[in-house]
Amino acid sequence: MSSESSRKIVIELKGVEKHYQMGSIVVKALQGIDLKIFAGDYISILGPSGCGKSTMLNILGCLDQPSVGQYFLGDQDVSKLEDDELSQVRGKRLGFIFQSYNLIQQLTVLENIEVPLYYQGVSEKESREIAVELANQVGLGTRLDHRPTELSGGQQQRVAIARALSNDPAVILADEATGNLDSKSGGDILQIFDDLNAAGKTLIMITHDEEMAERTPRVLRLKDGMVHYDSNNDGGKE
Repeated sequence: MSSESSRKIVIELKGVEKHYQMGSIVVKALQGIDLKIFAGDYISILGPSGCGKSTMLNILGCLDQPSVGQYFLGDQDVSKLEDDELSQVRGKRLGFIFQSYNLIQQLTVLENIEVPLYYQGVSEKESREIAVELANQVGLGTRLDHRPTELSGGQQQRVAIARALSNDPAVILADEATGNLDSKSGGDILQIFDDLNAAGKTLIMITHDEEMAERTPRVLRLKDGMVHYDSNNDGGKE
């Protein structure tokens, strides 16, 4: 692996904090996060319930903004953008894979994959070509006209993965992506993640599963809203 100095930074957090006002009490969900994520990284973010994993995902995914600090996605500081600007960033540069799939039940496999492309103004012909290619890539080439209710959980998650890839995102964020799947289906999904990373994609997985985290070359552990351990840093402590 090349040295960090020669690798492209796709995400950088500088002193990021997230505060929530709970009555008269201020809860610090994230505290002083400094983090660099490089192109081609494959990362698990681990930690117990309440450690800040979901808050971290929301910040990284431009679903929420830091209370303090800066978030650079590539060269752009996205930490102070308005909601409509954040929506554009999400649509063009990020891909999301959720535990509950978040598919539109009335749409077919192909149509679900095409949804992000519709919002990006991609032509119908090009959208269809991209969706067919991605459906084949995740092993659903024979299920193009099926709707989510006609698919297994593993197949629905494959649709979600193809949808996340449709805009060729800089970063893919997976939130407990195998949490609703049996072990075989979960293993199949993780193999797709492995293959995507091998092809150069940057993946960030939010998980509580130690076994899943063992698959990723880099592991971050959160505790009390702080990065308690980063396997990239020799000084990190368990």
